[in-house]
Amino acid sequence: MGRQAGAGAVTDGRVPGVERYGQPPVQWRRHVRGADLAAVAEVRRALRELLRHWGEPVAADVAELLTSELLTNALIHTEHGAVLTVTLTPAAVRVEVRDFAPALPTPHAPTDDDGTHGRGLVLVQALADAWGVLAHGVGKVVWFELSGGAPAA
Repeated sequence: MGRQAGAGAVTDGRVPGVERYGQPPVQWRRHVRGADLAAVAEVRRALRELLRHWGEPVAADVAELLTSELLTNALIHTEHGAVLTVTLTPAAVRVEVRDFAPALPTPHAPTDDDGTHGRGLVLVQALADAWGVLAHGVGKVVWFELSGGAPAA
């Protein structure tokens, strides 16, 4: 189900479905301080509220899970916090997590020794309709997209 950028994924920052439905996207942004892991639960609650009337409940649940994985990764592996941007259209949701560390993440198959760590990008790869990493000045943006909003007209 998941695709990485370069494998047919949207990489230009546009959310699919905007032109088809003729409605402007809704965008929500949140700045999270470095090491503020308590903010992950707050972000999940706010995202759940934002997605409450959007699309299929399963897609909203997946968006919530993948958002918390990417945000947690950014907070654990960087020192300067993160900026979360959610763009919502009737057809799709795009979530971007920008951090300020230059190292690009790569998914790896976790081992038993990893405990509960090392599964975030593997989940994104498996569950997102599209995902990728974009270098962004100082740092990067890790993003994913999910369809599951309004049915195609």
